[in-house]
Amino acid sequence: MPDRHGPFRSFRFLVEIDGIAKAGFNVCRLPSASTGVVEYREGNDPPTARKLAGLNEFRPLVLESGVTEDSVALAEWRRLVEDGKVETARRSVAVVLLDREGAPGARWEFGRAWPSRYEAPTLDAERSAVAVEALEVVFEAYERVDGGGEETDGGRRRGRGNATRPTER
Repeated sequence: MPDRHGPFRSFRFLVEIDGIAKAGFNVCRLPSASTGVVEYREGNDPPTARKLAGLNEFRPLVLESGVTEDSVALAEWRRLVEDGKVETARRSVAVVLLDREGAPGARWEFGRAWPSRYEAPTLDAERSAVAVEALEVVFEAYERVDGGGEETDGGRRRGRGNATRPTER
């Protein structure tokens, strides 16, 4: 039975890219979301500006993982963008927080996502640290949904939960 008492722990998560679960990330920095403020005042208004909502801004999703033989897929995904194939590179990405029992809990979904930056590991012969590569992923749609304790479904659960995203194009 899943542990639903208290908040989820931050160390059990997986990342789904186009419906394929990838559990090998050691760091996942979820993005912040903000809305710009546009100040507006007409000549006959009181001496305080109105605060109007501007554009929504989302910081990138950052994924870090140890370099393995099959982690080349992340670099190949980035290569599509470098080759000018951004539309081909767009993917659905989901980050799923797992409960104590390993069942899906909280879920964040990112639509029309593509890697804007790839950072290769720093290699140092004087240290015994793991080689870690990083990927920054930008996106056009963002939604925090309730995982509901169901099995993961590869990001196909659109429309469930509380929307915090612009509509997808």
